[in-house]
This record gives sequence, structure tokens and C-alpha cells, in this order.
Amino acid sequence: MEKNVYKGYKGLNVYQKAYSEVINVYKITKGFAEEEKYVMVTQMRRASCSIPLNIAEGYGKKESMSDYRRFLIIAKGSCNEMQVLIDLSKDLGYISETNHGKMAQAYIEISKMLQGLIKTIK
Repeated sequence: MEKNVYKGYKGLNVYQKAYSEVINVYKITKGFAEEEKYVMVTQMRRASCSIPLNIAEGYGKKESMSDYRRFLIIAKGSCNEMQVLIDLSKDLGYISETNHGKMAQAYIEISKMLQGLIKTIK
């Protein structure tokens, strides 16, 4: 088994979970109505991508812990945005109740993980 020499942001559990959810969002939004391609689909993909992107960018600026913290707070805001988009997707009939529950729970967990990481940065 190959040992992961480089950990960095990729070694963070919150990054791994957020990245995994981006893949999930891309797969699920493929099934959305065509008229949502430039509205709901784009917004969900951008918001979900924003989370691991901000974790990675903030990690790269760890010399300034206040910058790192700010990027994590932005990522947490994108989790909130995803919660609204997930609710809208369910209410508009684009995702099932089951997918809604799984996605909502995933973003709640990511948000909690981010909050825990934010608390460690003073």
C-alpha cells in the first residue's frame, strides 16, 4: 500500500468529506431539469465546490492564521448555502426525500467539522 507522503489540506477529514460531497452534487444535479442548468445546477455546483476550495486556499495561507480562519468561515457559509439549495431541490421535486436527507446530513457534518477547526484557530 502506498503511503501518502503529502498530507497538507488533503489530509484534513473535513476537506475529504467536502470534496466527496462535490462529486455527489455533480452526479445528482445531472438529473435536474434542463431549465435549471444555468440556475440551480450552477449554484449548487459552485457552492459545493467553494467549500473544499476555501479549505485548500486557507490552508495555503496558514502563515496568517486570521486569513486561514477567514477562509474556513467562508467555507462554513457555503455549507449554509448548500442547505438552502438542498431544501429547494427537494421542494421543487429535483431530489428525493432520501437524497435530501443524506445531503443535508452531510453538510451539517461538514459545517460542524469546520466549526471545530475554526475554534482551534485563534
